[in-house]
Parts: sequence; structure tokens; C-alpha cells
Amino acid sequence: MDHPGRLENALRKDRLIVLAGLTGIAAVAWVHLFMEARAMENTGVCQCLGMAMSGPDTKPWASAAILPLFLMWAEMMVAMMIPSAAPMILTFAQVNRKRREQERPFVPTGLFLLGYLIVWSAFSLVVALAQWALHGLALLSPMMKSSSPALGALLLIFAGAFQWTPWKRACLRHCRSPLSFLLSGWREGWKGALRMGIEHGAYCAGCCWLLMALLFVAGVMNMLWVAAIAILVLLEKILPHGTRFGAVIGGVLVAWGVWMIAAHLH
Repeated sequence: MDHPGRLENALRKDRLIVLAGLTGIAAVAWVHLFMEARAMENTGVCQCLGMAMSGPDTKPWASAAILPLFLMWAEMMVAMMIPSAAPMILTFAQVNRKRREQERPFVPTGLFLLGYLIVWSAFSLVVALAQWALHGLALLSPMMKSSSPALGALLLIFAGAFQWTPWKRACLRHCRSPLSFLLSGWREGWKGALRMGIEHGAYCAGCCWLLMALLFVAGVMNMLWVAAIAILVLLEKILPHGTRFGAVIGGVLVAWGVWMIAAHLH
């Protein structure tokens, strides 16, 4: 008689446990990023996980700098993207719990999260290589900000225009419909959970990759800018009219980029 009530309580408990875990992971990443940003403001050097990552000079970095750059970006993606991925991860945990109650195969939610983070780790490696190359071309300041108004303007325009593309809308639609994705694309076993996490991560990266490139506009370690982009990504996914909101933001970014070019020309 009270089985539905027990199931509801178990689902609620699972959601709280998963939410607490996600909150803890994101909080640790944010706190460490703030500490790194503060240290960089004071010394001009960022020690990412104990490794010197940047200095006050504009000389090309050695190839050894790629590792700490990658670690910095990976940590930043964890901080920025886990909050916006939380609805999908919580829905996965809920579906998984129901399958367990029905004595059907289930897997740890952590495997889904691992697949998601694999994608963003790959993205972190690509963008770390891009930052290393841009610094070598003197297109980034020692504080990891674009030193070229033209580069900053182009990033804004491209990111804004991308907000209006079918690719963006398709990826965002997926991210805004977690239950639909899981019910239509469920795969069994730990490999299935990992693959679902990777697929979701791919859609998420496809939705947000140019927004992440905007970190070069105001500074990779500018924490207000980092937080603003993270909030933008979250609002796109959770607002009732998130797609329309993203399109409006796209217009703002394009206008900002055009203004930068016009101001530079004059």
C-alpha cells in the first residue's frame, strides 16, 4: 500500500545526495579558481595545482606550460558546467532509481557524470593548446586577456551570431529536455551510462563552446567574467524561454563586437 510513498522518499533522498555531491564538486572548483585568480592579481603568476602557469612576461611559453593550462581549463569547466548539467544528472539519477526499484539493470550516476566530464576535458585540452598558441603570437596579455581589439571583437561577433544558428538551437533543445533524451536514448550497462554522458557532454559542448571562447575577451582569470558566462549558460538551459533569451544575448554580443571594431577604427 505504501510502496509509492517509499519510492517517492527514496527518489527524493537520491536527488539530495546527488545534488549535494554536485554542489560540493562545483564549490571546490570555484573556491580554487578564486584563490588562483587572487594569487595571479597579486603576483602575476598562477600556480595551477602547484604548477606555474603564467608570468608577467610576454615571451612564448615552453610546451611544458600546456599541462597546467589544461588543468586550469579543466577545473574551470567543472566549475562552470556542472551547475548547468545538474538537471540532466539529477534526472538520470531519478530514472536510474526507478529502474532499480523495478529490479531492472542500473548503474552508478557517477559513470554518467564521468562521460560528461570526459568531453569537457577534451575541450579543455583543445582550448589550452589554443591559448598556448595565442600567447606565442602575442595575441594574449600575461593576464590571459586578448591584447588585440580585433580578436576580441571577432570572438564577440562569432559567439553572438552562433546563438542564432540551427546548430545552437538543436544542441540547446537537447540540453533543455533531459527526460526526453534519457527515455529515447537510454543504453544499458556501465558502457551505456558512460556513452550517454559523453553524448550529453557533446551536445553541451556544441551549445556552449563559443561562449567559453569569450573568456579570452575579458580575461580567462577574470572571475566576474567567468561567473557571468556560467550564469548565462545556466539561464539558457533553465529559463522557460531560454532559447529566446540566448538569441537576445546573441544580439547583444554582436552589437558589442561591432562597437569594439568601430571604436578601434576611430
